[in-house]
Amino acid sequence: MFQWDAAIADTDLFDHAIYNRTASGMADIPHFKHLLARGDAYLAEQFSAGHAIKTLVYRRAWFIDQLLISAWNRHVTLADTALIAVGGYGRGELHPGSDIDLMVLIKSRRRDSITSQITAFLTFLWDTGLEVGQSVRTIRECVAEAKADITVATSMMESRRLTGSSGLYHTMLHQTAPAKIWPSRKFFEAKRHEQIERHKKFANTENNLEPNLKEGPGGLRDIQVIAWVAKRHFSAMNLAELVTHHFLTAKEYEVLDGGMQFLWRVRYALHLTAGRREDRLLFDHQRAVAKRFGYATEDNTGVEQFMKMYYLTVKELNLLNEVLLQHFQEEIIHARRRERLRPINKRFQIRNNFIEACHVHVFERYPAALLEIFLQMQLNTGIAGVRASTIRLIRHSLHLIDAAYRADIKHQSLFLEIIRQPHRVGHELRRMHKYGVLGAYLPAFARIEGLMQFDLFHVYTVDEHILAVVRYMRYFGLPEYQQQFPLCGQLLQQIPKLELLYLAGVFHDIAKGRGGDHSMLGSRDALAFCRAHAFSEFDAKLVAWLVERHLLMSMTAQRQDLNDPDVINAFAEKIGDVIHLNYLYLLTVADINGTNPSLWSSWKDALLLDLYHKTRHALRRGLEHPIDKEERIAEVKRDAVTIMHTKPGRQSVDAESTWSHMSDDYFLRYSADEIAWHTRAISKINTARLPLILIREKPGTQTTEIFIYMLDNDNIFSHIASTLDKLNLNILDARIITSTHGYTLDTFIFVEHDGSRVTGQVRKKHIKSELRAGLLALDEPVRNISRMTSRRLKNFRHPVRVDFSVDESNGRNIMEVSATEMPGFLSVIGMALECCGARLQNAKIATYGERVEDIFFITDRKNQLIDDPLKLECLKNSITQALAKG
Repeated sequence: MFQWDAAIADTDLFDHAIYNRTASGMADIPHFKHLLARGDAYLAEQFSAGHAIKTLVYRRAWFIDQLLISAWNRHVTLADTALIAVGGYGRGELHPGSDIDLMVLIKSRRRDSITSQITAFLTFLWDTGLEVGQSVRTIRECVAEAKADITVATSMMESRRLTGSSGLYHTMLHQTAPAKIWPSRKFFEAKRHEQIERHKKFANTENNLEPNLKEGPGGLRDIQVIAWVAKRHFSAMNLAELVTHHFLTAKEYEVLDGGMQFLWRVRYALHLTAGRREDRLLFDHQRAVAKRFGYATEDNTGVEQFMKMYYLTVKELNLLNEVLLQHFQEEIIHARRRERLRPINKRFQIRNNFIEACHVHVFERYPAALLEIFLQMQLNTGIAGVRASTIRLIRHSLHLIDAAYRADIKHQSLFLEIIRQPHRVGHELRRMHKYGVLGAYLPAFARIEGLMQFDLFHVYTVDEHILAVVRYMRYFGLPEYQQQFPLCGQLLQQIPKLELLYLAGVFHDIAKGRGGDHSMLGSRDALAFCRAHAFSEFDAKLVAWLVERHLLMSMTAQRQDLNDPDVINAFAEKIGDVIHLNYLYLLTVADINGTNPSLWSSWKDALLLDLYHKTRHALRRGLEHPIDKEERIAEVKRDAVTIMHTKPGRQSVDAESTWSHMSDDYFLRYSADEIAWHTRAISKINTARLPLILIREKPGTQTTEIFIYMLDNDNIFSHIASTLDKLNLNILDARIITSTHGYTLDTFIFVEHDGSRVTGQVRKKHIKSELRAGLLALDEPVRNISRMTSRRLKNFRHPVRVDFSVDESNGRNIMEVSATEMPGFLSVIGMALECCGARLQNAKIATYGERVEDIFFITDRKNQLIDDPLKLECLKNSITQALAKG
């Protein structure tokens, strides 16, 4: 029996009869399976009853030990062999779904009987359902593998003999000892490099939406790295010994051990929930795991509270990992180096490229140094980081930052100096957050640390999102980002004060989770902060305005018709001047990218640019001189004629003849380039060859634009939407115009389902062919889309909402539909419009993670405002019922 822990060895896991039968050999596979199932069920009950997680993890390892030893004794009789546990199982730790990693150690591969017996043993284990990972090695092979691969060397280092030859096992341990094949320095550097590469896979943040609690930053693997290095360098058997070696304080050990136990408990619950090994805290399991921890609510607040606890825990573990690895670096890498010491001032010095406090009383005697150290990091760009001992001092001195500290003009000036620096603003704010200084100086920021939103739109916690927004603001000024954000780079040079933009980024979401309108609450916080820090009233109100209106530009661009002069005039009135417009544009672009990098696309870029330039034009001409529709129409016509007649190889086109059937709406809602494109094709088309279908890449975007011209029909939209959906294409925008002589002019902007541009002539020809087939069969019913809903979407369910309002100036009804995204969403809308006698004029398609918020501008079949409440009720019921079924 494994005597790692006497309390575990004396466990009441099974009664004596069962244990004796296990130890003496099992009758058959069904009996083995029965024991395994009974043990798993017993441990699951113990977990639900709240027993200590360490006990459960060690008990399961001990229990599996007994089963494996019994199976080994049945199948393997040769003396010169040993059964070795490696990996996590070698440490005596085993979760319900964890791999059972084994190594069979043999003296020689020359005896055939060894192979046959081992094969029988392993086959027996697999037949019983145990997830076993195995290797068969001689001592020579162990040495060769350990030299070649540090992962193998690590597994040897923490291996454990289950049964078999003790002498063979200890010879292997001696031959593969790290001191022989992996010197301490080399071992540390390899493990540190492993961790750096592993963290990169998770974008170097612990705050991912579906975190990996084993491999992610601050996860269990980070704790294991510390333990491995400690074992290699100090021969420490456990983390507690690091306190003895003065590498951990007693309090830090409590945090480390407590964090490990919390992650163990989460992992144990995750394995029980998933019914298998699973280290990713996926949406599929978050709610169920949260419930196991007592966070059971009808809405999402329970899972969000649980995840906040998780994120705060791994944040602390990530910081401790940084401190300890740096301590190891100083002990292992720099121990024999000649120290390079350079003083900065009375408070700080640089030791081997790391900044450190000159003495342990620095922060106690000079509390301002808690902020000054980050300013010094900005001013001295050659500094590689903060020494571990100084990080500890900062953490232990956070209590000094209280209300009086925040009100001190010296401290306020230092904080503003950090914000005003030309370099490393985002970097040092992130470091301040990591060490706890930012949350201490801004208590409102501390309240949103670790706060997540259970949806697919926000991929980071609120604190991580805010820091990402500031990081993008810094990116805008870097040469390597000029091609991606050209206008942002220009505007960054034009705005008067960069610090106002950064502060707007810091405060824009700082009031989330309080209840109420977070934009309004955050605006008040921002105004109070700026006034307390002696900003001019103009600057203070500008920051507060940006926080209050930080969603205005993105919502206008994505939800309103930017070709409507009234929309632009109304937006320009809310903006007021070009300074506010420039700041808001920069904040909006940073906010979208910092919310979810995959949300940013050439289409969103084009929409925001269009709104920016039209608003700037309106502001320059003066709000007292709003854009006139007649003037706009005349200008578009002139530009379209110029395009048609000046492009090389273009024949003269009789535009007036084609345009004589077009309403003013057509010239307001299409650009001159689009009108020229349409007109050239329409003027040449033979009506017998209709429908006319044109396809091209939309200029300035990574999207595809299709234009359709044909006799009007009430079910065109539903057929087009169904066809594009069947082709796995996502519609981003739709415009429908009806001519005075009964023809429809429809434009659809779309991308591939993954957001990429449609490429290749074969693909484009296929799209045109499928659309033509659908439009020539308008009498046939629209087919339901049968595509599977994605795994992630299945975990969310938003209620279907259909709301109506009136666009008086354009004589249209506005129908807003919000629901969970589903395959065939627009097909459902199209069929409802067809069924209820409504006609689509325009559509603004917006998806926020798993939530769809689409706006449809509709009329009756005579292109008039719908004033019949029964028709609107018909639409609402049809859409709600169809989407609810999906």
